[in-house]
Amino acid sequence: MKLAILDPGHFHAALLQKTMVADVEPDVHVYAPAGPDLDDYVRKIHGYNARAEQPTHWRLHVHAGPDYLDRFAAERRGDIAVIAGNNARKTEYIERAVGAGYHTLADKPMAIDAAGFAGLERAFATAHDRGVLLYDIMTERFEITSLLQKALAHVPSVFGTLEAGTPDAPAVVKESVHHFAKLVSGAPVVRPAWFFDTAQQGEGLVDITTHLVDLVQWACFPEIALDGRRDVAVLRARRWPTVVAPADFERVTGVAAIPPFLRKDVADDGRLHVYANGEIDYALRGVHAKVRVLWNFEAPPGGGDTHCSAMRGTRANLAIRQGAAQGWQPVLYVEPAAGTNADALAPALAAAMASLQAAYPGVDAVRAGDAWEVLVPPAYHVGHEAHFGQVAAVFLRCVAAGALPAWEVPGMLAKYWTTTRALALARG
Repeated sequence: MKLAILDPGHFHAALLQKTMVADVEPDVHVYAPAGPDLDDYVRKIHGYNARAEQPTHWRLHVHAGPDYLDRFAAERRGDIAVIAGNNARKTEYIERAVGAGYHTLADKPMAIDAAGFAGLERAFATAHDRGVLLYDIMTERFEITSLLQKALAHVPSVFGTLEAGTPDAPAVVKESVHHFAKLVSGAPVVRPAWFFDTAQQGEGLVDITTHLVDLVQWACFPEIALDGRRDVAVLRARRWPTVVAPADFERVTGVAAIPPFLRKDVADDGRLHVYANGEIDYALRGVHAKVRVLWNFEAPPGGGDTHCSAMRGTRANLAIRQGAAQGWQPVLYVEPAAGTNADALAPALAAAMASLQAAYPGVDAVRAGDAWEVLVPPAYHVGHEAHFGQVAAVFLRCVAAGALPAWEVPGMLAKYWTTTRALALARG
């Protein structure tokens, strides 16, 4: 397989090439406008090639210029298009890629508003007609505690059945905390200035929440083809800004002055208001869920991006926590539901862990008061960056097989229906 990289404005494009990918040629064609986004991508790839430990050997062929998009579509120098960058044109890029006959692996979000969702529906229809696959990069499905939470949620002797919940007491809650200043591949990330413009990056309600809504669908209704218009009811949604000081903006972008396209978001005190935070209350096939995304400028010492999650069952609750008490690593807990005796739950949990050890050797559960902590060997905590290679491997297997699982395309459409509807509701 050959890769064609289209306008790589986000570091996720480079992370897909952090290691060599089996069955992918080292020659990669890159189509993009000349500028700092392209330069940063090229620097990252050259850094992977030059590192002392497990260096990569990608050979980049860069096609830069104002006609990059037309050349990308006409020349078709790859089998798989990778799209990770400015989201203002993401859906347009996806439509051009599948229309040109590329299998397409796109970073989230594939749509940031209702117009983008309509374009995404067209893109999936075109992909079907052209016989190519379109897939988004859902890295969080490969995080070990999410995998174990999903597995235990479908062990009736431990979890029981999933509660329906209510709007004020949802059965599923997922929260993700991210940071503008962070390390990527061991170096401080440089954010493009447009990353702070929600007209280009998308608001928090349609960006990181893509992962959270995906996890709700994947964990609660695995391998079921969902229909957003029929199965999803968005009940409430709200949004609020992260306030970024000019000095912090310069620190993470390298841009000394806030550019004109961001002045619309600058308050009287000179600080930038970025609508990166959001919360959605919705029902999925009658199950009430809440997803929340928060963006801070920088993590506390020793911390980083975090993911917390809770699923309420009739026999037990499954909670992922990732705070200072957990050493900033995600930890899964099994907590007896109200009315369930902790001692009575122990044999079922022991049997479930024994079964899980076939797939995840070394995983176990230890008593922690009236609950259990699931112990995960460090080897399973491979980190967010490694998950990109895992997604790529899954997608390549699907390309080789000629099809995605039947539930994936309906699930992607249901997911983006949820996020774009929530944004429309929050804007009121």
